[in-house]
Amino acid sequence: MDGLSAPVPRLTVRDVTVRFAGLTALDAVSFTVEPGTVHALIGPNGAGKSTCFNVLSGVYRAASGSAEYAGRDLTRLAPHRITGLGVARTFQNIVLTEGSVADNLMLGRHRLTRAGFTSTALRLPAAVREQRRHRARVAEIAGFLGLAPYVDRPVGSLPYGVRKRVEIARALCTEPRLLLLDEPVAGMNPTERLAMAATVAAVRDDLGISVLLVEHDMGMVMRLADTVTVLDFGRRIADGPPQAVQQDRAVIRAYLGPEEPA
Repeated sequence: MDGLSAPVPRLTVRDVTVRFAGLTALDAVSFTVEPGTVHALIGPNGAGKSTCFNVLSGVYRAASGSAEYAGRDLTRLAPHRITGLGVARTFQNIVLTEGSVADNLMLGRHRLTRAGFTSTALRLPAAVREQRRHRARVAEIAGFLGLAPYVDRPVGSLPYGVRKRVEIARALCTEPRLLLLDEPVAGMNPTERLAMAATVAAVRDDLGISVLLVEHDMGMVMRLADTVTVLDFGRRIADGPPQAVQQDRAVIRAYLGPEEPA
């Protein structure tokens, strides 16, 4: 599968703050996702990771701060505008529609479809050609994700790990330049986890797509991420290469608790 021809923008998150009913879920959080890298966003439960994803995908509004991407501030855009800039996401809990794998992947092509409803319904030549191109691209992406044997099968009949791949494939079908992955290996067995880690690495290395990853599997994060940002109680407590973050005392305290007095 060919990589991207257009330049991949940098994502720059600056001082993003989110409040719910007086409670601060994110407190002036800043980090940068460099083009073509895997950037992990980690932290204990309730640290603000999902809130950050929801801000970047337009689900939540920030009280202050910005998230600059492709010359626009994502915090001020509706979800469909963010998708139009080349940002796609997956969810912690699988969100797929009924139907086949191919049907789900074709949904990812919807924003790229130019033919109108009437042209498609009447199967006018231009619409037919466009549908053929989209289906060819769907087949290519399915092959890249190892889904070729499943394209005609109902998603409800597939194993959990395969359905997680279908969700990533659907996100790739939007032709993103930034992919937000929310716990991609949650609920998987060790073999599936290794395969998914290899897939995420291939998305970065072969396609040149930037990946922002929320994940609790620290082994996967430390092997895969180029940069790690750590949140705790809505604040950034560390940011840098995996090895440095792993040894940071504030990170150790956040995960293991404060040291007992001697």
